[in-house]
Amino acid sequence: MAKAVKDPKLMSVEDKLRSLYRLQLIDSEIDKIQTIRGELPIQIQDLEDEIAGLETRIAKMQEERSELDQSITDKGIQIKDSEAAILKYKEQQNDVRNNREFDSLNKEIEFQGLEIQLAEKRTKEARARIASKEEVLEVAQAELLDNQSELKHKKDELNGIVGETEKEEGKLQTLSLEAQSNIEERLLKAYLRVRNKVRNGLAVVPIDRASAGGSYIEIPPQRILDVGARKKIIVDEHSGRILVDQGLAMEEQDKFRDSI
Repeated sequence: MAKAVKDPKLMSVEDKLRSLYRLQLIDSEIDKIQTIRGELPIQIQDLEDEIAGLETRIAKMQEERSELDQSITDKGIQIKDSEAAILKYKEQQNDVRNNREFDSLNKEIEFQGLEIQLAEKRTKEARARIASKEEVLEVAQAELLDNQSELKHKKDELNGIVGETEKEEGKLQTLSLEAQSNIEERLLKAYLRVRNKVRNGLAVVPIDRASAGGSYIEIPPQRILDVGARKKIIVDEHSGRILVDQGLAMEEQDKFRDSI
């Protein structure tokens, strides 16, 4: 484990490089653990979003179904009222005193007849819409059940992985914070900026075969010598990564393996 220094600014350049590379080793181990979890957290979030959308859709369809049922009930009442009105008007026709009154009641009977026809048409349309919605609702509910089952499976899988790695990751997170405390602020900010920018999270890399780790662009011989001298912080001009020599990297890797 790297020896803590009260003021990281007072550390030698070599010690600063060692602290930075040790932090990189720790954070890379954390990355490996999180990679083991794969895409599960994203898949779980996608499933949860899809389930929420289906539940909203199903609730809306059920509400529309209830409204259609109520519409059918209302039309049934309307038909009965119209039928009762027709009977009343026909009875009144038996007591009319002239043709004008008879014709007036006849028009009311015709009107109520049309109202019945319209109500029956609307009822038929509502029943057809209900049948259509039932089919869609059945498919949506089946899809919801499938997604809920898959979500449970993936959560169980993730919980199993987390359970296996939680203790190790917690230890590494603590080590990462400790390592960060031994690095001066400007270097730590530079490290975090590069680490968050690159896909593999490597901000401090050893020179390998005359190029920066993770890169295929050759580094000039004099620059390689400067990195090996460990007298100043040298950054790869192409990737922005901080460079360390292979000897330092191997020493720190051995120390790190012994410490965990």
